[in-house]
Amino acid sequence: MQKQLLRTLFRRLKGEPFAVTYWDGKTEVYGENGEQKPPIRLIINEKLDLKEMLCDPELKFGEAYMDKKIDFVGDLRAVFRLLIQNQDLFDGNKNMEGFIQKFLKSQKETTCDQQAEKVQYHYDLGNDFYKLWLDETMSYSCAYFKSPDDSLEKAQLQKIEHILRKLQLKKGEKLLDIGSGWGWLIIKAAREHGVEALGITLSKEQEEETRRRIEKEGLSGKVEVRLADYRDLAAEGHTFDKIVSVGMFEHVGKEYIPQYFSCLNKMLKPGGLSVLHSITRPDERPPNEWLEKYIFPWGYIPSLRETVWELPEHSFHLIDVESLRLHYAMTTGMWADNFEKVVDRVEEKYGERFVRMWRLFLVGSSSSFRHSGLDIHQLLFSKGLNNELPLTRDYLYQ
Repeated sequence: MQKQLLRTLFRRLKGEPFAVTYWDGKTEVYGENGEQKPPIRLIINEKLDLKEMLCDPELKFGEAYMDKKIDFVGDLRAVFRLLIQNQDLFDGNKNMEGFIQKFLKSQKETTCDQQAEKVQYHYDLGNDFYKLWLDETMSYSCAYFKSPDDSLEKAQLQKIEHILRKLQLKKGEKLLDIGSGWGWLIIKAAREHGVEALGITLSKEQEEETRRRIEKEGLSGKVEVRLADYRDLAAEGHTFDKIVSVGMFEHVGKEYIPQYFSCLNKMLKPGGLSVLHSITRPDERPPNEWLEKYIFPWGYIPSLRETVWELPEHSFHLIDVESLRLHYAMTTGMWADNFEKVVDRVEEKYGERFVRMWRLFLVGSSSSFRHSGLDIHQLLFSKGLNNELPLTRDYLYQ
């Protein structure tokens, strides 16, 4: 019966042809133009627990790949493209749940209940892992490509400068970077724009690496990094001329979005500017269970509209919004390529299951930014009205 159910499902998928090799060794071709040689093949090495798959297809599909219960031949990007093309079938489990329930009912079977235990798994990978496949700046966020031929490092430096120009920094101003990562933005801001920069992070390893970089650049006294939470900083009464946050907002959590902007309001001086650089969705939805369990515990990707909605509640005036969706598709694609170049070293240290997990994440991210509604936006806003700003965006590109 399981094969019959899978066959029924695969026949509903639209898009390029694909092959499936079942656990009994038999291979069948599905999809449009099925007479052509399929570019991808799904290998199901053993029967899957259909009740578990129903509880959360995204989570159990990812785990099945990690555990080698299923595998692929061909470009994994094509697999994600096929899944995204058929997102309506899987979206929110609603259509899929109705489809499987109807099928199982006809087979006089029952489905599992809808109370799935939410499992979160947190790990600290350390600097050595990221150094293997990130660029020299150790920037773990969307780059900014002025040309498709730009190297990853060049694009990351361009991203940092693009943000700093949006902030319109002036010598002597105080800049706060919330979630400063490995510190290249605050270093560049102090070295090239003459500001006093403070970066805060919750990662001890990032703090140590940033401190080492600051000393190496001879910027001690001009750049500071702290192991601190932005809420504590706001409670202590610190104020800044400019505030930036890159790739941190996704970890705030839906219920704490108002608190984040409230803290910004306390810390940003009147007329001050802030840039928020964050992954966004077109609408509000729960986190992806697989991502939450294995990659980003407690993460929540906000919608653009719920983020913009919150700004006037805290006296913020929106000045500019820019989508970098294709830039992040290119960035994550380069990360995925870099990861594959060092996969033997990663597997030696972390194991094959870990490799398969991160491969899914990086390739899936690149495919999602390119083919789904997943986006990334930079929001520029001021605290209160600021009538001293340039009338055009020319300052960004001069």
